[in-house]
Amino acid sequence: MNKIIFLLAILFTTVFTSIYAQSENKYRITTVFHIKSGGGYDYITVDSASDRLYVSHGSQVNVLNKLTGDSIGVITAEKDVHGIALVHALGKGYISNGSSNSVLVFDLKNFNVLAHVPTGQFSDGIFYDDFSKKIISCNGRSKNLTVIDPETDKAVATITLTGWPETAVSDGTGKIYVNNAEKAEVDVIDAKTFKIIHTWPNTPGKGASGLAIDRKTMRLFAGCENKVLIVMNALNGKIVTSLPIGDECDAVGFDSKLKTVYSSNGDGTLTIIKELSPDKYAVIQNLKTKTGARTMTVDQVTHNLYSPTGEFVPKKKGEFRPSLIPGSFQVLVMSGL
Repeated sequence: MNKIIFLLAILFTTVFTSIYAQSENKYRITTVFHIKSGGGYDYITVDSASDRLYVSHGSQVNVLNKLTGDSIGVITAEKDVHGIALVHALGKGYISNGSSNSVLVFDLKNFNVLAHVPTGQFSDGIFYDDFSKKIISCNGRSKNLTVIDPETDKAVATITLTGWPETAVSDGTGKIYVNNAEKAEVDVIDAKTFKIIHTWPNTPGKGASGLAIDRKTMRLFAGCENKVLIVMNALNGKIVTSLPIGDECDAVGFDSKLKTVYSSNGDGTLTIIKELSPDKYAVIQNLKTKTGARTMTVDQVTHNLYSPTGEFVPKKKGEFRPSLIPGSFQVLVMSGL
């Protein structure tokens, strides 16, 4: 009898997941925002509290109306920009400036540059931890994090890691999680002491890229180089499951209301995963996007997704990524509603 019940349970789960996936298989590209300026790109940040979309592009950040794509302003940096973090309470924004080894501070009202904060080598991923109320810069080449106090715009701590930190997120209650790209692990940091307290391997993932968190279920979603997304228990580091995603994932997002995980993949796909329960997940769609659409951001209010890309010249020998054709830069807007 127990065996029959077990088999029926598996059958029910399989059928339910299949039906659910079919009914939710409706994500699509709704529009494209075109930006004519030149240069490469990396992260993109949507301001869910306003109408703004911050797009890294070359040595500047283009600020667009997130609904229309109209230009609101431009923030110019000295060198390559990578990520953008916002601190509404202080009216400031923070831009990681890769090869300048610094973070640029700007005014959210008028986009004026307020300061430059020195960091470790190659400031890349960046975010605001609402628990410690600090800006965290992921510095790839120096393999560390710079902790910045937005009240003073001064670095207050440096956290040494064992490998290249790609992305970091917070649980909002005192823990910071870092996707260590070089070591294929998640480093856990105490947001009070800024010390590493755990190191958890993301096996069977290899390498690491995007990272997102469901704060309610305490699940981490880690994108990996071998076309795998790892679901990890953020309380103990145990691997819950792994799911197939597209190639060249560079960002992972989570919609807290829709309970949906997104992996943006440079091969031109967006893998969409439904969180059925804290320990059950299903890939419901692989949306065809555009080659190069490797990063993305999720608007928690409109539930739209934004992913930058463009047209490319053939990759040259020794190049990390192919160059954009001038004037072809664009942002894909996607929705499942």
